[in-house]
Amino acid sequence: MGNASRPLRRIAYFLCLLSVLLLTEGKKPVKPKCPAWCTCTKDNALCENARSIPRSVPPDVISLSFVRSAFTKIPEGSFLLTPSLQLLLFTSNTFDVISDDAFMGLPHLEYLSLANNNLQSLPKDIFKGLDSLTNVDLRGNAFNCDCKLKWLVEWLGSTNATVEDIYCESPPEYKKRKINSLSPKEFDCIITEFEVYQSLPYQSLSVDTFSYMNDEHVVIAQPFTGKCIFLEWDHVEVMFRNYDNITGTSTVVCKPIVIESQLYVIVAQLFGGSHIYKRDIFANKFIKIQDIEILKIRKPNDIETFRIAEDWYFVVADSSKAGFTTVYKWNGNGFYSHQSLHAWYRDTDVEYLEISGKPHLILSSSSQRPVIYQWNKGTNEFVKRFDIQDMEDAYAVKHFKVKEDVYICLTRFIGDSKVMKWGGSAFLDLQRMPSRGSMVFQPLQINNYQYAILGSDYSFTQVYYWDAEKAKFVKFQELNVQAPRSFIHVSIDKRDFLFASSFKGTTLIYTHVIVDLSA
Repeated sequence: MGNASRPLRRIAYFLCLLSVLLLTEGKKPVKPKCPAWCTCTKDNALCENARSIPRSVPPDVISLSFVRSAFTKIPEGSFLLTPSLQLLLFTSNTFDVISDDAFMGLPHLEYLSLANNNLQSLPKDIFKGLDSLTNVDLRGNAFNCDCKLKWLVEWLGSTNATVEDIYCESPPEYKKRKINSLSPKEFDCIITEFEVYQSLPYQSLSVDTFSYMNDEHVVIAQPFTGKCIFLEWDHVEVMFRNYDNITGTSTVVCKPIVIESQLYVIVAQLFGGSHIYKRDIFANKFIKIQDIEILKIRKPNDIETFRIAEDWYFVVADSSKAGFTTVYKWNGNGFYSHQSLHAWYRDTDVEYLEISGKPHLILSSSSQRPVIYQWNKGTNEFVKRFDIQDMEDAYAVKHFKVKEDVYICLTRFIGDSKVMKWGGSAFLDLQRMPSRGSMVFQPLQINNYQYAILGSDYSFTQVYYWDAEKAKFVKFQELNVQAPRSFIHVSIDKRDFLFASSFKGTTLIYTHVIVDLSA
């Protein structure tokens, strides 16, 4: 029964009772008679094969028993007319429904027996208001020990009433286990899911989030209009809205970086060169402050920003045959070329991470296995260390951490994508995911939940959830995103969102929903 209807029903009941009192005012009260299928004494009533819960039991009865009843439901407020009950027994019945407030209005009830009634569960508020309970008998039932019964385990641990030992009948892993000995921690009742919250009517490639001026912002690269679109959260309309743009040509990446409270955006374009913009807070717009050398960056595909010690850097992965993947360093006035990592390799992705506390870069390429570079403090440059074996044609590599362990997700357009774990001297195979047409395999953490999202140009996007006990990802949910290219988590207003870019369809915003199955 819905929570909203309970107060109305109670009011209706008391209004009905009041009308009866007014109609009978001045008349000699009629003492309720014992129903035909019950045996009544001065204080007790025994009902066998009862067709329903009687309303005419004398109100001063303190003991009421039901055996082998013909009714299958105990409705709300069934005993409001017998407030003096101290003992209530139901034995050898079969109940389909027991309402939450079935036993409301029994402040003196001390003994309640629901033994041998073929019960599989009990409503959460069944004992609410029964403050005088000293004994509860629930034996002989076929309890299903799932999340709906978690509350009973919690109640057993806190009640002062004596409850005889009861046992689980299902599920199989709990069969014959004593419910009185279970811990609420044994019930994993919190589940999550992603639900579509908002749709943006344009295609997109990169999506990034950044904190600026005490607020969270999102910037999206639109390849066909050549724009970087900036979004902010509308606290009134409760949705994301566009507040500014940077217009260019064939924009593939819009990468924000905030240095000493100043916002810069690196805009990577396939044509017309790549540029750096600065947010002018007085003019309230973006101003171009620098061009990125076109001889090195011919076909940018990815940008990563990072900080080593006190210095800020960004690196551009160049996927042209004649370009150079290049690291740029902030010098206080602008960014200058700091190091070219290698030429001619057609890099498609770059990832910054720390391994054993040391800065590293992983470059993915269509012409070789992923290459790992390590920062050298002496030269202040990255030095090539080794390749990741058996991972030819890896389009991108993204990392995540579980406690102190470092893992990477490697994306393949054709073949199996992989999850690998750092083993001290190399990354070792952990898990393979079948992938076809995948150009993004993005790990991301939302609160305490670790996910990995494997996109596909030809089928549904697969969301995986990290199982801590198995120490691997398990299938979790499918999302319908057309040709996804990036996923990012945005936390704002105590809400968690997942942005999913789409190269061929609409950009989607999902909300991360947490559901308590025991509620």
